Amino acid sequence: MITCPNCEHQNPDGAIQCEACFTPLPQVVNCGNCGQPLLSNATFCGECGAANPFQGSTEAEESPSSPPPPTSSSIPESSSPPPPPTSSNISESSSPPPPPTSSNISESSSPPPPPTSSNISESSSPPSPPTPVTSARTQLQTQTASLLHLQTDTKLELPQGLDIIHVGKPNDQIPPNLDVSGLPDSDVVSRIHADIRNEAGIFYIEDVGSSNGTYINYNALPPGNRHRLRPGDRISLGKGDLVTFIFQLS
Repeated sequence: MITCPNCEHQNPDGAIQCEACFTPLPQVVNCGNCGQPLLSNATFCGECGAANPFQGSTEAEESPSSPPPPTSSSIPESSSPPPPPTSSNISESSSPPPPPTSSNISESSSPPPPPTSSNISESSSPPSPPTPVTSARTQLQTQTASLLHLQTDTKLELPQGLDIIHVGKPNDQIPPNLDVSGLPDSDVVSRIHADIRNEAGIFYIEDVGSSNGTYINYNALPPGNRHRLRPGDRISLGKGDLVTFIFQLS
């Protein structure tokens, strides 16, 4: 069975796309180094640790569509200039207005009466200044992901600023970003065991071909398949539930 990396639907062997959500499924290929079968989207071979040259070969890039060319209907029609003025538009009378007559002049030229005490405002205090508005600073909160090791009750924070976090033990090919070699029973964990991917704050875990497997909530995670991590998910590296973590977000 092939597990869909998007909706985790179980599809029969040889299926090209998911029966539930039509997502392209990884295909089985042979390792270019040792010849062992592995999924095409697996990062590394679980037998020899060599990088998988077929990773991501099933994903097709979509080319952006170019905008349609403008049509004649979208081009505005040119407006004709207004007609020149004619003699009918010009006022026939150009004589100035008649001068003012004595009847139009006001007879009373006395100045207005002076202001009285009743017209003066009793309050002469200046207006109070406006109260300044204090704006609160916007504080950006970033989520911190961590793994709680159940056997020792130890909290391991995932490194920030990395898109891919390699989980395993020290080796010469891919040094781990999260080293579990110091934990009890770490001999069941492969040197190149799993990857945790951070995609815009959404975390996924993928087994990259470990010897003893990766288990999510007691279910085996097929190599090359991704599982979206949610707070409270139980992650076991290797068989026997000896190295177990709880995924947390804070």
